[in-house]
Amino acid sequence: MAEKSGVLTYKGHPLRRKDNLIYYGSMADKYIVMIQVMNSVKDGSLELASKVHLQLQLTDPDLKSRDRVVKKSDLPDLFSAIDMGSIWLMRALAGK
Repeated sequence: MAEKSGVLTYKGHPLRRKDNLIYYGSMADKYIVMIQVMNSVKDGSLELASKVHLQLQLTDPDLKSRDRVVKKSDLPDLFSAIDMGSIWLMRALAGK
């Protein structure tokens, strides 16, 4: 992950966090990825995500929230979700 001008990015797309939600991508693009941490476990002083819900969504504000969802999946950890989300986002933005 790289940080440029105060914005955390991963593979060239911004990451933004709000509580247990992580948004990956830009609202200016046609698609974004939403990652929701459903459950976490304590490992020493760290909290690790143990269940994560992943969604590829359209950014069209005229659609209802349930109609924006293009793909969804449940994954066991945050790394898997970010990795899968980056693949989904890259393919969706490329038009594949």
